[in-house]
Amino acid sequence: MARGTTTTGTVRRVTGAGSDFANHCMELLSPLGPVLARRMFGGFGLYVDGLFLAIISRDELYLKADAVSQARYEAAGCEPFRYTRTGKEGREEVASLNYFRPPEETLESPALMLPWGRVAMESALRSANSKAKTSTPKKRAGTTAAPSTETSVKPLKAAPTIKRPRAAGRRKADG
Repeated sequence: MARGTTTTGTVRRVTGAGSDFANHCMELLSPLGPVLARRMFGGFGLYVDGLFLAIISRDELYLKADAVSQARYEAAGCEPFRYTRTGKEGREEVASLNYFRPPEETLESPALMLPWGRVAMESALRSANSKAKTSTPKKRAGTTAAPSTETSVKPLKAAPTIKRPRAAGRRKADG
């Protein structure tokens, strides 16, 4: 992969099918920070500073949304990411993810994309923070709400004994 640098962030270029549009989208999002593209499901996933921020599918960019930001995308007339999947009983159904196409004019420059990129970044941060909270150990039934100050210490295992081979010609001493 060739490596290119913009004035506002670092972009690692991708090659292959769909890479021209992916590289363009990476440049658009570069004011947010270092952008990385990873191939996924025939398209790309775009990451900024390690946060999953956007999907590129069929040369269309979709930015991350959540319950807080979804209304802003809808008010701007943005279309959600939709795909066809096989549902129960083998029927095809249309499903969608919480990603939306940004307004068309934002694809013209990083300056126009920046506000929408920030909306997506805020959604990604909220998502990452909510996952961090849910990964904490859950309280067991019958325990107090106060965190335990006790720590369990596992006993050390005894070191294995090493048996040394006897030298040839030596007998075990009787005693």
